[in-house]
Amino acid sequence: MVDITLLGTGGGMPTPYRFLSSLLINFKGRKILVDCGEGTQVSMKMAGTGFKAIDYILITHCHGDHIFGLPGLLQTIGNSGREEKITIIGPSGIREVMDGLMVTCKYLPYEIEIIENPTHSISIFDDDLIISTMEADHTAPCLGYSFYFKRSAKFDIKKAESNGVPKMLWNKLQKSEESIEHEGIVYTRDMVLGRGREGLKISLLTDSRPLDSMIDFYKDSDMLFCEGTYGDNGDIDKAVKNKHMTFAEAAAFAKNADCKKLCLTHFSVAMMEPKDYIENATSVFENTIIGEDRMEFSLKFPEEND
Repeated sequence: MVDITLLGTGGGMPTPYRFLSSLLINFKGRKILVDCGEGTQVSMKMAGTGFKAIDYILITHCHGDHIFGLPGLLQTIGNSGREEKITIIGPSGIREVMDGLMVTCKYLPYEIEIIENPTHSISIFDDDLIISTMEADHTAPCLGYSFYFKRSAKFDIKKAESNGVPKMLWNKLQKSEESIEHEGIVYTRDMVLGRGREGLKISLLTDSRPLDSMIDFYKDSDMLFCEGTYGDNGDIDKAVKNKHMTFAEAAAFAKNADCKKLCLTHFSVAMMEPKDYIENATSVFENTIIGEDRMEFSLKFPEEND
């Protein structure tokens, strides 16, 4: 199971009714934070998510509404007693921006690793999660993210017994990619595992125009968190000029990418009530919801839904 907390759904500037862009992923007790706008710490405190277990911080782009909450958060994590390394991933320019922000928090008790504009997917958490990136279309270098949570094959007791695998090796073979030699016989994990199982794909796209070239990257997402800066279809000119999307455009993108569910976020300050425009999205892609600060999701692997 993957737990997600949508910490902030606003764009541009924080308001009394919406914090800025931030999303927290919790998988097997470890956490990944995507973007860290002003107010992220407050929203985390309100949601009771904790700070110490954040291992990765992913930044979509270096506009202030996505990154200005980071120095304070890093200091709070340090004050929580964390000593393990934190990895920050971001687009071109993230290293220079972090050098500037770190002037305000020089004395952290843990190491910070920076990965700038990765060109290959990154496997983390014992290879159970693959993070992929692609270049988005915004007014600054910007990355879209995809998270693929792998699901290991199920243990097959009949297969293990028919292959004569000693019971003492069953658990070890399940958890290890390496073969095991025992009493002159080599045993491999495929001797105890059944068919492979489908994983879970969660994706995020903000801020960006909806380009056709991005569709394959987001294809078949179980859930897509996508910007919907403008709810009104009449704001299309603003969306094009500022490199954002309308609700209808985000919905069309999700539909074309065969996503299972769409959650809209990153709402303009001028849009007081995004739900007033929900039909502009659902008329295009029915399975669309409006994101709200501290909205929580628990996504199950396909087999867990059976």
